[in-house]
Amino acid sequence: MSLVDLWVYLSGGPLLWLTTTLVAYVAADAIFVAAGRRPIANPVLIAVAFVAIVLVVTGTPFPAYFAGAQFVHFLLGPATVALAVPLVRYLPQVRRLLVPMVVALVVGSVTAITSAVLLARLVGLDASTARAMAPKSATTPIAMGTAEAIGADPALAAVMVIITGIVGAIVVTPLMNALGLKNYAARGFAAGLASHGIGTARAFQVDPLAGTFAGIALGLNGLLTAVLVPILLPFLLK
Repeated sequence: MSLVDLWVYLSGGPLLWLTTTLVAYVAADAIFVAAGRRPIANPVLIAVAFVAIVLVVTGTPFPAYFAGAQFVHFLLGPATVALAVPLVRYLPQVRRLLVPMVVALVVGSVTAITSAVLLARLVGLDASTARAMAPKSATTPIAMGTAEAIGADPALAAVMVIITGIVGAIVVTPLMNALGLKNYAARGFAAGLASHGIGTARAFQVDPLAGTFAGIALGLNGLLTAVLVPILLPFLLK
């Protein structure tokens, strides 16, 4: 059997793309560690690049890839629920900072939605693309559901979410350091609110307290984004 025949045989099974995804992330994480865990060597960004190269080289359409890798997508739900574990650990700090968190949540969520839509319109993108960008700071399942509800392309919304998360994870630490913000609860909350799960993963790498507050922001902003996007869009797209 030739290599081509072997590839055709393997690509017909779902485990190939699940394995490809896992191997890509393990390799990306090794590069991240070797690079001294610098933000620019974000493992999600590297893993996405690896998988994208494989798909392009093999000519594999995304639906065929997703049919095998969707188990990883399914795990997003349990992973989000698991964020309750560190939340319980830091419950006293959460209670003490409840009012500032609510204010930051509302301001941050409105800013994320408004800036995305206005920027899209400013650079000449059509209304459909602007709609897909609106929920970019929510976690992927919520953003895709919100996009579908407002008549936007869920797949495009997912791409915007991933780009937002990767950029946020790369810039959050240097930006917070440049601003002189030393409170890890505030740093984490900002990361989770602006860049959802990928930013939360980066926050946990920096400090457990930052990761906890990032997880709180991730969940609350997902809920608030789903509520605010349909309300704000008619005004932003006038």
